[in-house]
Amino acid sequence: MTLRVPDHHTASAVLSRAIAAVPEAFDDGVPRNLIDRRWQAVGERAPQVTPVDGTVFSQLPKIDAATAQDAVRAAARAHQAWAQTTFEQRRDAVTSAVEAMSQVRDDLALLLAWEIGKPWKAACADVDRCLDGVRWYAEHTEQMLNQDVEGAPYKRQPLPGPVSNIASWNYPMSVLVHAELVQLLAGNAVIAKTPTQGGAVTLTVAHALMARAGLPATLLSGDGSALSDPLVRSPEVGALAFVGGRSNGGKIAAQLVDTGKRHMLEQEGLNTWGLWEFSDWDGLSAHLRKGFEYAKQRCTAYPRFVVQRKLVDKFLATYLPVVQSVRFGHPLAGENGEPPVLDFGPLISAAKAAELEGRVAEALRHGAVPLHHGDRSQGHFLEGQDVSAYAAPVTLLAPPGASRLMHEEPFGPVDTVVVVDTEAELLAQMNASNGALVATVACDDESFAAELAESVQAFKVGINKPRSRGDRDEPFGGRGASWKGAFVGGQHLVHAVTQGPPGEQLYGNFPGYHRYPQS
Repeated sequence: MTLRVPDHHTASAVLSRAIAAVPEAFDDGVPRNLIDRRWQAVGERAPQVTPVDGTVFSQLPKIDAATAQDAVRAAARAHQAWAQTTFEQRRDAVTSAVEAMSQVRDDLALLLAWEIGKPWKAACADVDRCLDGVRWYAEHTEQMLNQDVEGAPYKRQPLPGPVSNIASWNYPMSVLVHAELVQLLAGNAVIAKTPTQGGAVTLTVAHALMARAGLPATLLSGDGSALSDPLVRSPEVGALAFVGGRSNGGKIAAQLVDTGKRHMLEQEGLNTWGLWEFSDWDGLSAHLRKGFEYAKQRCTAYPRFVVQRKLVDKFLATYLPVVQSVRFGHPLAGENGEPPVLDFGPLISAAKAAELEGRVAEALRHGAVPLHHGDRSQGHFLEGQDVSAYAAPVTLLAPPGASRLMHEEPFGPVDTVVVVDTEAELLAQMNASNGALVATVACDDESFAAELAESVQAFKVGINKPRSRGDRDEPFGGRGASWKGAFVGGQHLVHAVTQGPPGEQLYGNFPGYHRYPQS
């Protein structure tokens, strides 16, 4: 089998088209920062290595804290003007930006493939979910801004300052850009920090089209250590939206303690799939394969299976053929000029792949049992390409408490299996990480499964099927340590970034109260 990347899909061709589409956003081929509605060539350049083949794809211009603070002040000025516009004006501008992005949809997807290693199908889905989702909000946000409060009409108002967005690298379009465009519809200016690990060019193209449409957006690149204070604590910032791990999320939460600032902090949790008195193995098989999408580098992946002892043999008979058939490799190297059909490509970096390998080795040293240990040589690669960012699937039985894989989300293609004998053990193991975003209870008796689900510490619990973040009007949040602040999704997202009546209690996890919508 001879693999190749078509000329139209090579890194140089894709980058050249991105620069040609929005030349104002680049300086000698390097992305600029969008500050005070102008693309500015500021910051110290750092190479951006693509995980696909280890080559330098672009450069990231990292600004310092003082520049970021000036950008926040400029965004606050733009916010005051934007907040005075009519909803129709905002909707027209957002719709214009969305349609402009749709014209370069394929190139945005190809940028995602090169910058963060998404296979073609997954990259297209990321772009499409963003554009289709915002189109839905453009139709429904006005209604969400006008609500009845105790029988009287009430019009929600924009926040007092712009929304600051700090998001992880894995979903630049369907999470970060999507959220920004909804925040803009609601009357807020927006600030976004480019993830340092990948996505800079994708976000540059998207924000250039937003700026052309007249939207008050700011895009800043830099290290979190330098930009965290101005993007989190600046008094001009009206709200903070964060998507990432618990370590960084905890630090940001600590910075917010004394500010009283509106916030939505989505943090990781160990999402679990519990099996009890279950027999639909064919149905489970289909879910298992889809679960490996994008190497499980997403907040709603399921890396832990908690299995009733008497079901272990049937579970493994179903699970192992799936994990053994998973396809991974170069996301754009295929046959006959077509992108390959893969379950996943590389992890976000060679460093992440090495870290994951180390955690697997740690678990094995402490006594975990290897059920499946794939090899990188099984991947689909170009001859001689750098494969250091790739990781083959691994499955471990009974990770010991001394290993981090017992309690933490691996954020990679590593599954763990825990065997239990009682319902109490099942629930204890499903709640191993003090809160999660999603979970599933698999049980033939759906009524009993629903009873068990009541004790699972996850925001969404599926019965015999996975749960996801959801789109459009579906709420999303987390239980326990997996989420802090207001929930999002549909009206919850719009309400989270607007001001309601005095004394309003938003749905979310707050220091003084917890309020959960129907999920």
